[in-house]
Amino acid sequence: MKKVTALSLIVATSLYAAPLKSLQFDGLIHLSPEMASEMIDMRAGDSVDMEKIDKAVKTLYKQNYFEDVWVEEVSEGALLIHVKEKPVIAKVDFLGISENDKEEMNKLAGIKKGEVYDPERAELSKLKIIKFYEDKGYFDTVVEIKTTPLSEKLSMAIDFVINRGENVVIKKVTLCGSKELDYDDVEPNIANKSEEWLPWMWGFNDGKLRTSDLEHDSARIKDTYMQKGYLDCEVSQPFLKTYLDSYTADLVYSISEGEQYKVGTVAIEIPDGFIDTNEVIKEMFLQNGKVFNVAKLRKDMTLIETKVADLGYAFVKIVPDVKSDKKTHVANITYRVIPGEKVYINNVRIAGNSRTIDRVVRREIYLANNDLYSRTDVTDTKSALKRTGYFEDVEIKEERLSKNSMDLVINVKEASTGSIGGGIGYGSSDGLLLSASVSDGNIFGSGLRAGIDVERSDSELNGGISLSNPRLFDSVYSLSGRIYAADNDYYYYDEEKYGISVVLGRKIARNWGVSLGYIIEQSKLSNLDNELTPYKGTLWTDERTLKSSIVPGVSFNNTDDYYLPRSGIAASSSLEIAGLGGDEKFMSSVNKFATYYGLQDLIDYDLILRYKSQFKYLMIDDADEKYSYGEKYYMGGVRTIRGYESNSLSPKLPNTNILIGGNTMFVNSVEASFPLVERLKMRGAIFFDYGMIGDDSLDIKRGGTGVALEWISPLGPIGLIFAQPVMDETGDKKASFEFTIGQKF
Repeated sequence: MKKVTALSLIVATSLYAAPLKSLQFDGLIHLSPEMASEMIDMRAGDSVDMEKIDKAVKTLYKQNYFEDVWVEEVSEGALLIHVKEKPVIAKVDFLGISENDKEEMNKLAGIKKGEVYDPERAELSKLKIIKFYEDKGYFDTVVEIKTTPLSEKLSMAIDFVINRGENVVIKKVTLCGSKELDYDDVEPNIANKSEEWLPWMWGFNDGKLRTSDLEHDSARIKDTYMQKGYLDCEVSQPFLKTYLDSYTADLVYSISEGEQYKVGTVAIEIPDGFIDTNEVIKEMFLQNGKVFNVAKLRKDMTLIETKVADLGYAFVKIVPDVKSDKKTHVANITYRVIPGEKVYINNVRIAGNSRTIDRVVRREIYLANNDLYSRTDVTDTKSALKRTGYFEDVEIKEERLSKNSMDLVINVKEASTGSIGGGIGYGSSDGLLLSASVSDGNIFGSGLRAGIDVERSDSELNGGISLSNPRLFDSVYSLSGRIYAADNDYYYYDEEKYGISVVLGRKIARNWGVSLGYIIEQSKLSNLDNELTPYKGTLWTDERTLKSSIVPGVSFNNTDDYYLPRSGIAASSSLEIAGLGGDEKFMSSVNKFATYYGLQDLIDYDLILRYKSQFKYLMIDDADEKYSYGEKYYMGGVRTIRGYESNSLSPKLPNTNILIGGNTMFVNSVEASFPLVERLKMRGAIFFDYGMIGDDSLDIKRGGTGVALEWISPLGPIGLIFAQPVMDETGDKKASFEFTIGQKF
């Protein structure tokens, strides 16, 4: 820069106060002479001096296009500005790392194809790459920048050659001075953990040092102590002793625990007329005499905040005042509430839905423009969106515009809703088993659900096509339909069946819905075995029968997620009434109930308790009334009692092993689901199933217990079930392993 300025001074001296007759540029490639002249604000006819020329040279340099700039006087009053442009980047590559890391580097480096090459920016990118790997625990990473001129040096290729360093592995974490808590107590909350046995296996700590988290781990340890009531706890910054010859390290924290505190008085200070403070205090986690817990303090603040925010005070502030008595070790808590002003919704914006149409998202949102804010409506909106199954995650941001207005930004992360499945297997009774299915729960982002499925074995052929619209014309109505057929050759008889079902539904409240369905189905049994001949015309008929029925129903669902709910109830009840035309006449009641309860708030562990039940009852009042074989109920399998083959439990014909189905069935399941590998969305579960089935009395009782692996995979939810029968009897068909794909847990 000094050299260029000196040249400018020489030229400027000879042209001091002289008019500029002509201005030319030499070496411009990416800028036109007109643009360059406009940029430096110099044109023929202007009066030039030393200061103006010097400023012009500096201006050109600031554009970052040029390696060198100098000025030449070609004749009296005529200037020629020479420039040497920097080469353009034609290619950027990262060598020595995996393809996944290359994607990260492209985002991180900030150097893109088509930009002008800047050595300083390249060096900055190099430092970013080294820092990236250091944060991942890789030390001594070396990055070399190689440039290759292309096309007469007007462009170049840049290669970042990366020699990734070694991981430093933490062998031991020591808490000096700790008495009441040990490493196992704080380990779930810190990022830098000691290496465990089988560090390469899912669920075990690899011990890799994460330097970016070191400064935060001390605060995390202190927070763990404060969750146990140790308000006076002090935790030092970590002391890291690294052994670079073996790339291992020891981590040491110095801790002064202090005494454990219990809760004394609890009070809420808020202007009159907002909430009943006594009733709110009764709902709180922290009560008089309980051990103080800072995590529960935060939850109590959220409880108060929600109560006030539901009245429209979105920007309410809760200031906790914790006064600890160091003699009695009692903490008195006062929550000071500053309501602010009522807030109205200015606009609701949707982001992240690259596939799903805006209106499909918007119809599940309970707040609209100009509505008074409600925290419960925001929470219910999030739950409703997750119940659709269209989204893997939903985040609602509240952007404040003024003291009484805000925008809601709904950020959704779309889930994989389409699937193509198939299977091949072999069964001792059915022979070769083939299955195929194609489904999509959100066709073209419209919210429509559709599916085609077919199953084929030596004795069975079943298939169907279904289509449903959960919000017909974006209204409160829904419409679904299914066409199905079956041609099955069983051991004791053959069965043909095909039909159509249509269901019209309507939302009658936020979580309630009603429906009315219609089914028309034709079925026929044939080739009845001799053992069934005495029952022809009583239990079954070998004539072709037509069923025409309506199915009214009611449902309730306030769960917080579609595949893995942690709270809420899902219940439904329907009554099929056959006899509106056709040959069959009966009534069949199907009732289902499921409740979910997450214990995270109570025990600080993501344990989910589930209870599911179903009760089915087939009503036939007249001996002359008819029903097809398929209307009866059967237990066994993943949808009823695990540990037994699907549909293998029911009443039998006297002195035979022929299943005839039951008129009544009652099934219960109790489950406990717990995290295994959270980053992979993998969980485990233990379960116990108990069911009863029979005709007039529930005289067949069976149970099943076992464990399950629950995985929200990129292809959808997958369940692997390992079950053991309980209360089983001789002759029961058992199934120790089953799996599910696409079903909720």
